Amino acid sequence: MGMMNEFKEFAVKGNVIDMAVGIIIGAAFGKIVSSFVGDVLMPPIGVLLGGVDFSNLAYTVQEAIGEAPAVVISYGKFVQSMIDFTIIAFAIFLAIKGINSLKKKAEAKPAELPKISNEEVLLTEIRDLLKERK
Repeated sequence: MGMMNEFKEFAVKGNVIDMAVGIIIGAAFGKIVSSFVGDVLMPPIGVLLGGVDFSNLAYTVQEAIGEAPAVVISYGKFVQSMIDFTIIAFAIFLAIKGINSLKKKAEAKPAELPKISNEEVLLTEIRDLLKERK
């Protein structure tokens, strides 16, 4: 039963839940970036390069024979995946850089103690005097 309790303790910790949420959001973000690259970014780049559609770029190793499909190396999809990766990595870099700069600003500011008013000083002295009388 000890291992089950350890697993339960591990699985219920906030870090594991935070990690799961991050993975789900990351997967959704990856889909958004893939769509952005494939549907928005790559068509104009293809036009600039003479009407090239990157997703259809492939090298045929062996033509289709009968019902056997053709053997192809789809390097266009690879190029598109590399661009996806670059954009995602850059976006994560910017997010982490922003978080780190916020942390540095928070650490740089020393915690200011609130100013104690004269009334509070006097009340504190009265409290201390009353404690001494008892």
